[in-house]
Amino acid sequence: MDRGIIKNKNIASGIAILMLLFAIPSGIWPYGYYIFLRWVVMVTAILTLWTAYNLKKNVWIWLMVGIAILFNPIAPVHLDKETWVIIDFIVAIIFLVSVFRVKSVVND
Repeated sequence: MDRGIIKNKNIASGIAILMLLFAIPSGIWPYGYYIFLRWVVMVTAILTLWTAYNLKKNVWIWLMVGIAILFNPIAPVHLDKETWVIIDFIVAIIFLVSVFRVKSVVND
């Protein structure tokens, strides 16, 4: 797998992690932030899913499918703020772990 693709996945994951953590405090962002967050997280999940698919990491594929569906901005899942806080934190941790786990084992 190309190092550039993995590097881009890691950069996207870092951005998604920061945005997810910034979304946790209640009432400081306009609604547009959360719509943009859904796009960023969904695209990052799809990029990580594609990377995991190429590296044959099946657990990560299914995790990213679930995240992409949950954060899909076209057909959004509506949950209360308390639930989203928990989900945002868990997904941020999943993306952080993916930086270290969804990578090529062999040096390209």
